[in-house]
Formats: sequence, structure tokens, C-alpha cells
Amino acid sequence: MRYFKKKEEIDRRKADIQPIGESLKALMKAYRLDGKLSEVNIVQSWERIMGKPIAMKTQELYFRDHKLFVRLTSAPLKHELNMSKSKVIELLNREVGTDAVKDVVFL
Repeated sequence: MRYFKKKEEIDRRKADIQPIGESLKALMKAYRLDGKLSEVNIVQSWERIMGKPIAMKTQELYFRDHKLFVRLTSAPLKHELNMSKSKVIELLNREVGTDAVKDVVFL
């Protein structure tokens, strides 16, 4: 009889165990930090996503209300990126795996 009780306790403990990745995601969601983390990831990965030439002409990146504001030093580049805004949004959202960016504003 004692053996079965120990086995039940072990099974119950295993049911409570979950991978650390899932635990961290649940924690981020509970504290509503997942959106902010995605925003930080996008800003950190800007050069890798958009390429070095665009990153060199980027002065500032910041988020406000799911909009990414990008300050550029080149007017022709700003015009070119405005023309392909939907592609830029798609690239950025694909990087983080969520719809973190609703709009991009080039300044």
C-alpha cells in the first residue's frame, strides 16, 4: 500500500512541473510585460532586421501606443520606407512573433 501512495505523490508533482520557457511566458503575460519585451527586442534588432545602411541613417527609435517612431537622417530613405511601410511592419512583427507594431512613423 505504501508504494502506491508514493507513486501518486510523484505523479502529482510531475503534473505541476512545466518547462521554464512556458513559466517565463506565463509570468510575462501575468505582469503584462510581453508587449514591452517585444518592443525592446525590435529596437535591439533594428540593424539586423533592416540592414546596416538603413541603421546607419537611423537617429532614433521609440515606441508609443504600438507605433514605432523612426527618426532618419535621409529624406530619400524616409520616402522609400514610407512607400514600403507594410513590408517593414511585417518584417518587424515576424521578428518578435506577435503583432507588436501596428504602425510605423518615419520622421
